[in-house]
Amino acid sequence: MKILFMGTPEFARKSLEALVEDGTNEIVGVISQPDKPKGRKMELSMPEVKAYALEKGLKVYQPETLKDEAILPLLRELAPELIVVVAYGKILPEYVLNFPKYRCINIHASLLPRFRGAAPIQRAVMAGDRVSGVTSMYLEKGLDTGDIILKAETPITDDMTASDLHDVLAELGGRVLLDTVERFKKGDFSAEKQDDALACYAHMLTKSEGEIDWSLPAREIFNRVRGLNSWPMAYSYLDGKRMVIDMVRRAEGTGRAGEIIAADDSGITVACGSGAVKIENVKFEGKSRMTVKEYLRGHKIDKGNILGR
Repeated sequence: MKILFMGTPEFARKSLEALVEDGTNEIVGVISQPDKPKGRKMELSMPEVKAYALEKGLKVYQPETLKDEAILPLLRELAPELIVVVAYGKILPEYVLNFPKYRCINIHASLLPRFRGAAPIQRAVMAGDRVSGVTSMYLEKGLDTGDIILKAETPITDDMTASDLHDVLAELGGRVLLDTVERFKKGDFSAEKQDDALACYAHMLTKSEGEIDWSLPAREIFNRVRGLNSWPMAYSYLDGKRMVIDMVRRAEGTGRAGEIIAADDSGITVACGSGAVKIENVKFEGKSRMTVKEYLRGHKIDKGNILGR
């Protein structure tokens, strides 16, 4: 089958890798977002999908826009039978959706209709979900509202961060994509409509969501910290200094919300709205990540202090 692949970040790269390694389809081209400046020096950096595609000798295109039939000539030239979209980063206009013989399909990092939208992985962890997965679906005008082709599930364990779940789902997405394409090659294009009544939206993350509200129950804070790892990261303030927190553990103890009820080499135990959590690693602005034990070698943490502004 002649496939045009559209994707940008590492999550999408894993699906493209699966197609390439499978080797039973013709990848007529790869469309990715334009290179963007990154880092302190703001040097141009290519998307993960582009880097891999070039490594494999695939044709790569990076249109600035899809509007006004901007890539229609390219579609006619490449003549894909199927367009695969994985975390491309832009809404596809109708002329693209309607172009290929076998339509456009998307690999989405949730068990639709739960968590439609931009941040399904992080929102699943923050919500305390015990299971997540990947869905292949037909693309249509609505945001992640298309008919479901296949689903595959995976558990979310307590020791998993959003970053960990991302890696699991990226691999799973590649397998779901291959299974979906194989079904198409056998002439099976069946799909199931989504139940809109069960839908929820995974809003894009913002940096401000990282600040911990210590009045929340310990379980919610635990889930929130895991879900915000690796971006934008959870944080609070200790003695006026911004402190990034990459993981917490549930702990015993009571006190005022945000109160430090213990601080020793094993970590900083903080009271929450109900219950408590233990912070084992910290990172202050301009400093490297360190264990609390390392931090205590040169700093004092007073019991009774309240974390926050």
